[in-house]
Amino acid sequence: MNIAVFVNTTSRAWAIPIMSSLHAGIAGRQAPLLAATGASRTAFAQSIDHLISIGLLERNPGYGHPLRPEFQLTELGVSAAALANKIQSVTAERDQDLLRRSWTLPVLTAIHRPSNFNDIKRNLRTITDRALSQSLKMMETRSWVHRNVDAAARPPRSIYCAVNTGGLISSVVASEISFHG
Repeated sequence: MNIAVFVNTTSRAWAIPIMSSLHAGIAGRQAPLLAATGASRTAFAQSIDHLISIGLLERNPGYGHPLRPEFQLTELGVSAAALANKIQSVTAERDQDLLRRSWTLPVLTAIHRPSNFNDIKRNLRTITDRALSQSLKMMETRSWVHRNVDAAARPPRSIYCAVNTGGLISSVVASEISFHG
């Protein structure tokens, strides 16, 4: 998967839990997916609409009732759902709030090897300095990212690397994401 598609997919809080649930075999109807993810109805509907708009999900054409739609993965969505399931499998329930933040997964993917701030920003072209800084600080607080200051460099610079849960997520996702093209 391309990094731009990955960033777009993770821009909705409930996209990864929904995709993971579908991969795990949860029925593609609203009630079972809501129960499995714990999302509010509004956030769930927004995430479903987003996943449909980017081509990872579609309404099941063989399912007849318009007030109780059923959703299924598209061909592209199958591989994205497998990746989402891998991500969900290495994170604890208490970490789900951080995982649902917009830039957490793309930043962890970008620091699959030690990187400085500008390298991360270069890999994630659409991220702002503020969003990257806040994301790194939040993950550092949770011990998902370790910041090491390289005092020998002039000027001194920070090197970030994914550790603990962040390192697990980074290793799972990095091999599946392409930063080129």
